[in-house]
Amino acid sequence: MIEGQNGLTWPRWQRIARAVEDLGFAGLFRSDHFTNAAPPDRESLELWTSLTWLATHTSRVRFGPLVTPCSFRHPTLTARMATAVDELSGRRLTLGLGAGWQEREHTNYGFELLSLRARCDRFRESVEIITHLFHTADPLTYDGRYYRLRDAVLLPRPRPGGPPVLIGGNGAQRTLRLAARHAVEWNAMFQPPERWGELNRRLDGFLRAAGRPPSAVRRSMMTGLVFGRRPSDVDEALRARGRSRDELRARGVIVGTPEEVTEQLAALDAAGLDEVMLQWLELDDLDGLALLGCTVVGRF
Repeated sequence: MIEGQNGLTWPRWQRIARAVEDLGFAGLFRSDHFTNAAPPDRESLELWTSLTWLATHTSRVRFGPLVTPCSFRHPTLTARMATAVDELSGRRLTLGLGAGWQEREHTNYGFELLSLRARCDRFRESVEIITHLFHTADPLTYDGRYYRLRDAVLLPRPRPGGPPVLIGGNGAQRTLRLAARHAVEWNAMFQPPERWGELNRRLDGFLRAAGRPPSAVRRSMMTGLVFGRRPSDVDEALRARGRSRDELRARGVIVGTPEEVTEQLAALDAAGLDEVMLQWLELDDLDGLALLGCTVVGRF
């Protein structure tokens, strides 16, 4: 998982995409932000432009936003772009959706973030519109607080059911209930195995209440990574972050050498996690990415 606002440029994106495909990783996902939560501002590659390039310059990896905030784009526009990029790629897109959270970029670029409750209400409306357009050709008339549509259709039609919809977030009530009703995949963020297991069991309950089996929703998690070939490399990276191993691991971050990383991922696997997206912040460190590939690809 790449932070698209963290210095991502076309040359970096292209090098990373080719490496991810060649190294055998299952997928390549990226954030959708204009800038970071605090200065300094860094180069930022626009989400859908970058995914369109990825669709035609890779042949195997799954990909998508992790996640795209509904506060940036109208849901009908998101549905249209996602359908087009999915078809262009041979149906490899996962559409990760979120409510939005970063106050600074909304203020700087003129988007309304809203209060937490209102933000969640807007997100629910957006997901309802997108999933309707994906699942049925019937024109949609929608009278919400934030969106109003009259006989809206999505043509050409997407694949049956549309690109898989991923709902991202750790909200134990509203986020998980929304995922239980509409998602094909739920993506948590930065959770240790025990806490992730609690959220996972709660999602199972919401799915049963919604009349869906627990197997209907894939479970994934995006989390941070502090990784090095030797313990001394890991110690140096920890000093740069100003945090200890124990502190970061308590927050769900994967920390350590290849052997330690494998152990921590095995614990998540045992807890029932289907997939983990590891946050790769060193955008020019392709040697490290290759070492990570040798460590994890094919082991789980």
